[in-house]
Amino acid sequence: MPEATYLDANELVINMGPQHPATHGVLRIKLRLDGEKVLGSEAVIGYLHRGVEKIAENRTYTQFAPYTDRMDYVAAVTNGMAYVEAVEKLMGVEVPPRAQYTRMILAELQRIASHLLWLGTHALDLGAMTPVFYTFREREEILKIFENYCGARLTTHAFRIGGLQYDLYDGFEREVANFCDYFTPKIDEYEALLTKNRIWINRTRNVGVLTPEDAVALGVTGPVLRGSGVKWDVRKAQPYEAYDKVEFEVPIGEKGDTYDRYLVRVQEMRQSVRIVRQSVERIAPGPIMGKVGKVIKPPVGEVYHSIEAPKGELGPPSFVNLQALDTMVRGHLVADVVAVVGTLDIVLGEVDR
Repeated sequence: MPEATYLDANELVINMGPQHPATHGVLRIKLRLDGEKVLGSEAVIGYLHRGVEKIAENRTYTQFAPYTDRMDYVAAVTNGMAYVEAVEKLMGVEVPPRAQYTRMILAELQRIASHLLWLGTHALDLGAMTPVFYTFREREEILKIFENYCGARLTTHAFRIGGLQYDLYDGFEREVANFCDYFTPKIDEYEALLTKNRIWINRTRNVGVLTPEDAVALGVTGPVLRGSGVKWDVRKAQPYEAYDKVEFEVPIGEKGDTYDRYLVRVQEMRQSVRIVRQSVERIAPGPIMGKVGKVIKPPVGEVYHSIEAPKGELGPPSFVNLQALDTMVRGHLVADVVAVVGTLDIVLGEVDR
């Protein structure tokens, strides 16, 4: 960056990262400062690039599916869902209802697990140590369900092109329903810790404000977009699986600040519980795979398909949302940059692919 002056003082350019704490992965941020005030920033990515697109060139459609789990590695289920649905769309495959509702249950449990990890680490970034112990306690119960279903806890490969990898194990519906009963009052505990906590409010309110106009212009999606008051959710706008058959609300914010994005994600967890409960009630006996051949070979062509992943419209959301960082941090202090990076909820494996 060219050297400039601000209030008769030389600007200081410093590197924040690449390190995992505070930048949520190997993200490098070049900050242009006047004292501790941020005049501008530049996000530098690519430190976690693994060439996933290149790998795909030498894999079959079935072989490539597990690679998608490792992009957003804290929301593997939804990544896998987006991929198999895209291939199904290309092939014109219809997924049986039992598989659709099972996919929705696992995807919404994954949304909750992702938001729990976000909330715990975001609070930790801002100096609140207690929430991470609470949120990981509940996240563990979700991971147990994943492990019982398909043997994996983190990079959960749950689906197949055309339906499901496995049918439900005995007691699946009961375990999921029990989790919903257990989890709902826990959300109240998180809010009791943070929502009216004056330190939390001081660190998040009016920090990283993103207007609805800027949010749309920058192409952000998910809770970041909805936190700015834009009511857009792919599950409602372009329903997939059986989302048009269940009832849920789309929470939105008012000011578009870090505090609103916190409230939106907390409310999203409540809505995910609603979706899971309805889906459990509607699971009926039946096939778990649609009509697909032993060899998955879609016709020549291309499709675009996206879902509402925990971090936004999967395509990938972390990469797109990151470009809003500069707009959100200008005029704030260095400590606020940590809050803004956290509120974007980025995962660098998805940014760099």
